[in-house]
Amino acid sequence: MDVGLAVPQYGRFAALSSVLRVAREAESMGFAGLWAGDRLLTPLRPKDRYPGGDGRIPEAHRVFLDPFAVLAVAASATSAIRLGTSALNACWYPPVVLARSLTTIDHLSGGRLDVGLGLGWSSDEYAAAGVPWRDRASRYDATLDALEAIWRDDPVSFEHEPWTIVPSHIEPKPARRPPIYLGGFAAPALRRIGRRADGWLTASLPIPMLTAMWRTVCETAERAGRDPGALRMVLRTNPEITETGRPPWSGTVAQICDYLAAAAEAGVHAVIIDLQHTATGDEHLMELAAEFMAHLRAASAPS
Repeated sequence: MDVGLAVPQYGRFAALSSVLRVAREAESMGFAGLWAGDRLLTPLRPKDRYPGGDGRIPEAHRVFLDPFAVLAVAASATSAIRLGTSALNACWYPPVVLARSLTTIDHLSGGRLDVGLGLGWSSDEYAAAGVPWRDRASRYDATLDALEAIWRDDPVSFEHEPWTIVPSHIEPKPARRPPIYLGGFAAPALRRIGRRADGWLTASLPIPMLTAMWRTVCETAERAGRDPGALRMVLRTNPEITETGRPPWSGTVAQICDYLAAAAEAGVHAVIIDLQHTATGDEHLMELAAEFMAHLRAASAPS
């Protein structure tokens, strides 16, 4: 199982010094990837429930750096670690703008980009971005179609309401087509992943729920004539580190790692560990990161 780390981006970690330090030290520790998320705002009276915990948007999300800028800084500070998004809200961006931003990260990093996309959960953020909440699923599929065309074709042409790309050169292309991972837990989202994605971005869930959802992804892939064995399951965990807790959402590092080891046994190929909710500063974050890495390496070592 590959082990990645969320790049500093929000709350007390929304600082250049944090991004640079964590990116460099994560690479030297052997982490496989650095991953950035996507938030626009924190409504005072949100229309939608936050998908996690008690349903309230975390206080730390009131300060949130742009994912493209953060990954560009991380790319400049590293040479080998992969750079991913977990996850961009795809519908907020016109596809040509999204493709340009992603391709720039890929180009400047020497082909180290992993693309994670989602539909998002906040209608308030859609409104602020000037994007209709209604019909977002069809817009999402069209965005994926447009990205594929932009990264594959020369010249590129694409038409879907409200976008028109007249026959054009759109350069540069990525060093290779980046793998695309999609988030989501509802049946339509899981089937979309099986039909067209390279993998699933999931979160800490009870193992039976993970395996049941993954089965839907794989069965859909097989029906679509795709190889389910080529797909990857990438799990993001945002644990609160406490002496007593409720794994996989809270507990000691050892307890969270026991859950992650069980997730690997159940088919998870990669994990993203986000420590920004629980670490008190850069030093503490890297201490926890080292502890996670030591536990997970020990768990995967031959007996």
